[in-house]
Amino acid sequence: MKKMSQLDMLGWALLVIGGLNWGLVGFFQYNLVDSLLKEGSSASRVVYAAIGLAALWALAQCSSCKKK
Repeated sequence: MKKMSQLDMLGWALLVIGGLNWGLVGFFQYNLVDSLLKEGSSASRVVYAAIGLAALWALAQCSSCKKK
């Protein structure tokens, strides 16, 4: 089993944050990121962009695991 790098751990942490936020939105109509960082702010956009990049990173990691 491969040890996770710090980048891998950051990516998974961002995916968990994003997943929990979407769960809150779906179940309770409460967006934690927007409530903490103000809806539409540059900071919230950076967080959403980072979560999107983490998802792309996870997809890339997953596809490379299947090739082995």
